[in-house]
Amino acid sequence: MAVRAAVLPAVGSPLEITGIDLPDPGPGQVRVRLAAAGVCHSDLSLSNGTMRVPVPAVLGHEGAGTVVAVGEGVGHVAPGDGVVLNWAPSCGSCHACSLGEVWLCADALSGAADVYARTTEGTDLHPGLNVAAFAEETVVSAGCVLPAPDGVPLTDAALLGCAVLTGYGAVHHSARVRQGETVAVFGVGGVGLAALQAARIAGASKIIAVDVSPAKEELARTAGATDYVVASDTTAREIRGLTGKQGVDVAVECAGRAVTIRTAWDSTRRGGRTTVVGIGGKDQQVTFNALEIFHWGRTLSGCVYGNSDPAQDLPVLADHVRAGRLDLTALVTERISLDGIPAAFENMLAGKGGRALVVF
Repeated sequence: MAVRAAVLPAVGSPLEITGIDLPDPGPGQVRVRLAAAGVCHSDLSLSNGTMRVPVPAVLGHEGAGTVVAVGEGVGHVAPGDGVVLNWAPSCGSCHACSLGEVWLCADALSGAADVYARTTEGTDLHPGLNVAAFAEETVVSAGCVLPAPDGVPLTDAALLGCAVLTGYGAVHHSARVRQGETVAVFGVGGVGLAALQAARIAGASKIIAVDVSPAKEELARTAGATDYVVASDTTAREIRGLTGKQGVDVAVECAGRAVTIRTAWDSTRRGGRTTVVGIGGKDQQVTFNALEIFHWGRTLSGCVYGNSDPAQDLPVLADHVRAGRLDLTALVTERISLDGIPAAFENMLAGKGGRALVVF
């Protein structure tokens, strides 16, 4: 059956909206009709080669929709069920999974190398990060779908699958922000906005948002920021000035740039914690000298998918949404159709675009 999708023909090429032939689900697979998909910066990283995936591919890894059909052996969802896509399903048997660190599963992205569909001309297509959400419908492994939470519209629930899990997890699982601590969030995109809300939920006493754009201040304050700093060479000094010259307890870096990571580190107090969420390229080299590592006693840690277990964390996030503590609509700056994806990507490349949500 033919459906429309946004295809990445090759790394560095523009996305093309075209028809693809999508097969019926096989054993252990689920076919989903998308309700919405988030346009995430990680998709841009896939398209420009920062992260490598087989091409041609259909990108999109953050989405939600309705089950159309299931293959043999699938029992946890049925046709008509609402589901949230999980782009990093854990295998449950590798070393990381045995330690309970499912976000580091060695086989989580193995499905990205599969051929899941073909162009109408017969060219093999790969599913970007397993789920190929930039399409009217997709076929995924059963492990890539989680029951959608009750009381959350599918068009909002799409954001739970990546941005919210990542931002919330960075604060609660990686940095483990405690009541009364001070927090700085670098980068007010989708993940950064989720991190700001998560810091507020955690009871942070001061939440400082940092971004290169002055225009994002209102959005950041709505999400929970108590202070806003426009990024510059003096950012770390400004943050120390806002925290009694100490620096924040926790910095969450959501940009993936060497200068931002270094500034986040410099903005924390002695003994402070920096969690790096942003995905940077190999050319982004961050340097420290041995003496400062000893003297400051700070912690710098990476964060994959918010160090989250989607199956366990999704119900928790849904509770926050239903209680009004977490506003998913605040994460979206533009709602577009499938045809609008190429322009949204061009805006992101030019540094102009906010966070877009594709509504099917």
